[in-house]
Amino acid sequence: MPDRDLYLDDLHVGQTFTTASITVTTEAIKAFAREYDPQPFHLDEAAAQDSLFGGLAASGWHTAALSMRLMVDGLPFAGGLIGVGGETTWPRPTRPGDVLTVHVEVLEIIPSKSRPERGIVRTRNETRNQNGEPVQISHLGIVAWRRPM
Repeated sequence: MPDRDLYLDDLHVGQTFTTASITVTTEAIKAFAREYDPQPFHLDEAAAQDSLFGGLAASGWHTAALSMRLMVDGLPFAGGLIGVGGETTWPRPTRPGDVLTVHVEVLEIIPSKSRPERGIVRTRNETRNQNGEPVQISHLGIVAWRRPM
């Protein structure tokens, strides 16, 4: 894990980070779905078998929440991970038993002209399963603070 406080000044284009991993359980998939995305293919194995997914699949929002947790723990930007927009896709479902890890690449660093104490870091984040297959791909803008003088 990197030092606790990453600042804009610590980052460079092409820099990569890899988070710790988390295992997705059937129980967690169903609990998240019951609360936030109660669709049959997230809640019931039999219904999921007859769906587009061909088996129980985590909500994309569950995958996003797990990815966020991994990034908060493994990419400790000073002041927190504050998003300013982005795009997320789910190229394949997250399944029970999947072990997820987020791989982050810094694509661009944009110092603010109007607010010199901060800037925007554009990243590509791939949440991959245990086979290295992406289950979520995000392009995000994240606020990053400059190191205090």
